[in-house]
Amino acid sequence: MKISKECMDRAEKLKITIDEYRHKYHVLDDPRVTDEIYDSLMEELRFLEKQFPVLKTADSPTQRIGGETLDKFIKVPHKKRQWSLNDAFSFDEIKEWKERISKILQKEKIEQSVEYVTEVKIDGLKIVLDYKEGVFIRGATRGDGVIGEDVTENIKTIHSVPLRLSEPLTITVVGECWLSESELKRINKAREKRKEAQFANSRNAAAGSIRQLNPRIAAKRKLNSYIYEINFLDETATTKLPETQVKELELLKRLGFKVNPHFKFFKNILDIEKEYNVWTKKRNKQNYGIDGLVIKINKKELQNSLGYTGKSPRYAIAWKFPTEKTTTVIESIIIQVGRTGALTPVANLRPVRIAGSTVSRATLHNEDEIVKKDIRIGDTIVIHKAGDIIPEVVEVIKKMRNGKEQKFKMPKNCPICGGEVKREVVLDKKNNQSAAHYCKNPYCFAIEKESVIHFVSRKGFGIEGLGEKIVEQLISEGLISDAADIFTLTIGDLGALERFAEKSAQNLVEAVETSKKVALEKFLFALGIRHFGEEGAILVRKYALDKNFQASIFVFGLESIRNPNDLIKYFSFLKVEDLMQINGVGEKMAQSLVKWFSEEKNIDFLKRLSASKIEFLQEENDNSNTDSFLRGKAVVLTGSLEKLTREQAKDLIRIKGGKISSSISKKTDLLIIGKDPGSKLEKAKKFSTTILTEATFLEKIKESN
Repeated sequence: MKISKECMDRAEKLKITIDEYRHKYHVLDDPRVTDEIYDSLMEELRFLEKQFPVLKTADSPTQRIGGETLDKFIKVPHKKRQWSLNDAFSFDEIKEWKERISKILQKEKIEQSVEYVTEVKIDGLKIVLDYKEGVFIRGATRGDGVIGEDVTENIKTIHSVPLRLSEPLTITVVGECWLSESELKRINKAREKRKEAQFANSRNAAAGSIRQLNPRIAAKRKLNSYIYEINFLDETATTKLPETQVKELELLKRLGFKVNPHFKFFKNILDIEKEYNVWTKKRNKQNYGIDGLVIKINKKELQNSLGYTGKSPRYAIAWKFPTEKTTTVIESIIIQVGRTGALTPVANLRPVRIAGSTVSRATLHNEDEIVKKDIRIGDTIVIHKAGDIIPEVVEVIKKMRNGKEQKFKMPKNCPICGGEVKREVVLDKKNNQSAAHYCKNPYCFAIEKESVIHFVSRKGFGIEGLGEKIVEQLISEGLISDAADIFTLTIGDLGALERFAEKSAQNLVEAVETSKKVALEKFLFALGIRHFGEEGAILVRKYALDKNFQASIFVFGLESIRNPNDLIKYFSFLKVEDLMQINGVGEKMAQSLVKWFSEEKNIDFLKRLSASKIEFLQEENDNSNTDSFLRGKAVVLTGSLEKLTREQAKDLIRIKGGKISSSISKKTDLLIIGKDPGSKLEKAKKFSTTILTEATFLEKIKESN
């Protein structure tokens, strides 16, 4: 059916009018029309789009609830790494943060005055939104900071998120998805009637809603948003990145995003304490959850100079509100043995509700903490909980004692293996001294189990299907003794185990195979080296990709670090003082790394991993002149690949600078086909998209290396 110009103009005016009403209602809290009028305009637009499908564009208001139910969420890489903020719980910690900033700026010989901006910290779920030429194309969760989950269809249901910006910018923004307290009450009341479990708090409800596989469920929950950061802006855009944080927030508002109005500019950090105290009193009077103030350096030039640690920006910090406290009783104290062999005393509590959830355990940290607070079995205690962290004991209410309380002593032998336990003095980041107890038996079942669990965790190899119970079962049955053995497992090994059918065994073996190509920082983290966590792994990986390091690596006889064997060679040359040159790596971490890579059993472990074909993903260095044929290209995969798994192919495309897309459009640059490519091949031909077979694709990859 031919469409008239009159219909096209009418549809465009409907879209503009509906979007203006949406912006006033959901962003500016300024409703201008009744729901009946809004619904009537929407109904007319739906009718026109049904009659003439060409009118149905990606930014149409009708597309907010148009997605099909998904089988699962697709993993997607972020254009830029998503950072998490360091937390502070007192003004003394804020002043320490300011001193650290001052020292860095002095070292860089930067003499500009430091000004600040505070923003209320929304207790929601972080979302990352991508726009191309002003049109919303993708929404994702934070994930691990590098890879998130594609939740585009659910994000579309949030009416405060614009589908088209006021300017045609290619931009990535970051913010919070949240649920109002009033909406939480409405949802929980309905769930109670249906005899369903109620949401503990608005944050859990928001997170659960945005991860619904059916967008229509998310739409019913009336999610909201606040956007607070521009993460990426195309350099070719006429609009440039603002020079200050305040101007950035103003630009976000101008583009059509909902920005929390309670941001404030400060010249003096001392005045921020007053602002914090004000919000401590009125935080519960808002219709959304607030768990602190975010403090940022206002000038973008200074933000860039300060940069990042391994996982957090130096130019910003979250000053959290006082944690919720409550009282309960310690019923017993048990010992948990971690992957490093550390024995941690944990209190079993009389179950109590705190910060929206019921808890029955609290960490007691170590023997010194127990002695210092005089904690006994049977004590009535005050506990607090910060975020998702396990609660800890604040104090003992000694007036509640009845004389039946029992003192606790750390065991002399490991409760798991019976091995010798030794007390070691340790220092925290502030050089405060404390003591921890360690099982000295390297073959302790608990250490082996926790080491493997750490190795396969999301921040490590991320092997799906290898949970704690499966790991424990594999060790108990003698199928694995350490993480390297995981890569030798076969379907036959697993098939005989309880709870393992042939399909589940095949799925696990395939997941293990897929994980063999891993990012260097994830591999380093997975090793579980003492004093060396996620942040340290990121720092060392950044050093390994630094152009100065790339130039010096040939001294080690290496072209690059491609597998665990290369890592052995690399660390055999490095000394403690070399590692301490990396900004953020201290003496203790450096010593631990050098010691770990000097031990024979660890070298053997790495060699076994290399023998299992573990390889590190080779990222395109930002400083490299490598001209990858995939850089900046939109790539679609279709059909069954023979040489690569689908995930391996996607990782390879991302590493080489390409962007993964799930469907063919005019904007698709490249289609890679395997066996039985299906309808995508015909669409690609229609759009004159470049088409490559898997073999040709791999050959071109080889040529570009």
